[in-house]
Amino acid sequence: MDPKATGAFILTASHNPGGPNEDFGIKYNMENGGPAPEGITDKIYENTKTIKEYLTADLPDVDITAIGVTSFCGPEGYFDVEVFDPASDYVNLMKSIFDFESIRKLLSSPKFTFCYDALHGVAGAYAKRIFVEELGAQESSLLNCVPKEDFGGGHPDPNLTYAKELVACMGLGKSNSEVEPPEFGAAADGDADRNMILGKRFFVTPSDSVAIIAANAVEAIPYFSAGLKGVARSMPTSAALDVVAKNLNLKFFEVPTGWKFFGNLMDAGLCSVCGEESFGTGSDHIREKDGIWAVLAWLSILAYKNRENLDGGKLVTVEDIVRNHWAAYGRHYYTRYDYENVDAGAAKELMACLVKLQSSLAEVNEIVSGIQSDVSKVVHADEFEYKDPVDGSISKHQGIRYLFEDGSRLIFRLSGTGSEGATIRVYIEQYEKDPSKIGRDSQDALAPLVAVALGLSKMQEFTGRSAPTVIT
Repeated sequence: MDPKATGAFILTASHNPGGPNEDFGIKYNMENGGPAPEGITDKIYENTKTIKEYLTADLPDVDITAIGVTSFCGPEGYFDVEVFDPASDYVNLMKSIFDFESIRKLLSSPKFTFCYDALHGVAGAYAKRIFVEELGAQESSLLNCVPKEDFGGGHPDPNLTYAKELVACMGLGKSNSEVEPPEFGAAADGDADRNMILGKRFFVTPSDSVAIIAANAVEAIPYFSAGLKGVARSMPTSAALDVVAKNLNLKFFEVPTGWKFFGNLMDAGLCSVCGEESFGTGSDHIREKDGIWAVLAWLSILAYKNRENLDGGKLVTVEDIVRNHWAAYGRHYYTRYDYENVDAGAAKELMACLVKLQSSLAEVNEIVSGIQSDVSKVVHADEFEYKDPVDGSISKHQGIRYLFEDGSRLIFRLSGTGSEGATIRVYIEQYEKDPSKIGRDSQDALAPLVAVALGLSKMQEFTGRSAPTVIT
């Protein structure tokens, strides 16, 4: 019988700058491979308060660069330390999910060009094995794929702000390059669980990405050929996935932010594909978000859409797939405003004011129409609360929601109310079903709702900020 892990420690800076003078974190995952729930982490924390001593063992070093088993004798007998190659296990898992032959055919086509940026994180080790050795991509298509302890001094967060080299390569930088960008680009964060998907001069929002994967999974990905059990998204993520679920008659779940909520649904056989707006996408093959899985899912969709075009005919591009999706399901224009290091007291007052306002929708709509007369009416307002359908646990105060008649939403969330100040996150989503209006510039389409969000929350009055720290 193979030994089975009862849990695992993950040493990671995640998507933050790493190295001796930067971030370093320890995560604990459970037997199912997913993040430990709060009930466990709270107990661990309580135990740390009672530690009086700890013991160490004087053992020879284990060579972690060589695969093998080293045996030691400890106070309670012999024990083994095994060094194994996780990339081999992962490659085999991916081969059981995706049609590697069809992706290989896509990558070998002279029409299709590809670029993958690991931002000097751990994804680089897997990228070479999968994209170059297994799928035949050119090694020159890999950017920053040598893992480095300090991520090369960079910030390994796969978004338009920090993945600068990939963004420029894909034709989305500020300067116009003479070189024609690749057809497809992707990036990973430091520990390879987050992803960003790009087409030629085209950005795919994480909210659209999970919706498009769900809409195409059964046709394009063999693992899902028997159908999806259900889909789920975090509450702040746009409702693009909701529309797909409704159209395809799928079970749908809206959960608080935190991958453990998806894990519960998956363990109960209720969810196949899930995602969150913070560049995390995944499926029930594991209980964590998986950046390389998301890239292979997109390559599978591109391979399926182009199965008859590679020898002749026009290539179906990333942009084509996204625009066709919008035409079928409508478009969720989406942006997030982060106000960082806000005075914690002022941030709490702002949130309390928004909650109080929810008691009268008539008053809310009077304020909204006074700010922007052409915005739809607010039909529901609440503080999001989630009752887990699997274990019955209840998560309260997960964000303030204003839901509009046309399917648009405003979400306000508060995090980090410590000594460093708080972060207020505002999620602004405009739903558009009219096919003649789905090609607008995102910021133009969102401008009326942005004005409503800032006016309704009295953002400048409470925080003194005239602009957010970061816009994504």
